Amino acid sequence: PPVRAPGPPRAAVPARMAVVVPRSFRLLDELEKGEKPDGASGVSWGLAQPDDITLTSWNGTIFGPMSTAFENRIITVSIECGTNYPDKPPAVKFLHKVNMTCVDPSGKVKDDWGIFVSWRREYTIGKILQFLQEEMKRSENRKLPQPAEGAEYS
Repeated sequence: PPVRAPGPPRAAVPARMAVVVPRSFRLLDELEKGEKPDGASGVSWGLAQPDDITLTSWNGTIFGPMSTAFENRIITVSIECGTNYPDKPPAVKFLHKVNMTCVDPSGKVKDDWGIFVSWRREYTIGKILQFLQEEMKRSENRKLPQPAEGAEYS
């Protein structure tokens, strides 16, 4: 058997340690990305109140996808990132009325919507908006009759 040199026993090295970014750092990064939107994505986001030091209340904008009932519409949502975000999804509510299978009659995105059910910490506000835009293109939503443009939830 090989001879081991004297000395303290070797410590086990963890296989892989994940770094958990604190909520505020994560949201500051999301704010920076939202303020420099990629025009091709068709979504943008930012703080509802610029002086919100808690980084809780956000607004998002989705440009309606081409060849759908949402085409040429600018749709606004409110996003509330609770204290458990990004470990838990934010609450998302449409401000402009839409007819979509994942949205309840008050404009709230349903808790059983796909991305919320399979939520991962890596998902971002931008990703939620992109997923909502993709949802608008799905066969069950793309041709649904929509409320009058500009109609808002009360």
